[in-house]
Amino acid sequence: MSDDLHVRRLGAGDASTRVEALADLLMDCVEGGASVSFMWPLSRDKAVAFWRGVAEGVSRGERVLLVAEDSGGQLVGTVQLILALPENQPHRADVAKMLVHRQARRRGIAARLMASLDDEARREGRSVLVLDTVTGGDAERLYARSGWQRVGEVPRYALMPDGTSCGTTFFYKHL
Repeated sequence: MSDDLHVRRLGAGDASTRVEALADLLMDCVEGGASVSFMWPLSRDKAVAFWRGVAEGVSRGERVLLVAEDSGGQLVGTVQLILALPENQPHRADVAKMLVHRQARRRGIAARLMASLDDEARREGRSVLVLDTVTGGDAERLYARSGWQRVGEVPRYALMPDGTSCGTTFFYKHL
C-alpha cells in the first residue's frame, strides 16, 4: 500500500473545483474498459457534466465523495456513497463509481478508498452498504477480500464501454 497516498472526503466547494480532474479520471477508466455506466468514446463534456451533477449532490448532502491523491495532489482514485435513498432505508447507502487511474493501479488505492468509505458510512449512520460490479473483474475480488458478501449475478446486465455485454455481481456489507 502506498504511503504517499491521501484519501479525503470532498465538501461541496472542493467537489466543484475538482470536476475537471474527476472527468480526466473517469475518461481514463472508461477508455481502459471500466464498465461504470458510460460508453467509449466518452466526450469530455459528458464526463464534466456527470461530475458537476455529483458535486451538486454533494452540496445537497445526497452523496459522499472520496478522492485519493498522491503526494503531489494528483487525483488517482475516487468512490462515492449515495445517501439519497427512499425514506424506508435511512440505514442504507449505495456505493458507486469506484475508479482508480490505470497508471496508479496495484498500489492498494481501491482498498484504502473502500476502508475510508466504510468509516464515512458509519459517520453518516449507515449500516448496510450495497454495490454492483462487473462479474469476474478485479473489483469483484477486491470486494470479496474487503468483507463484502456476494448476493448473486445477473448475466448480460450491462455493457462494457466497447458495447459487449457483461454480467454484474451484486454485493452487500453490514457495518
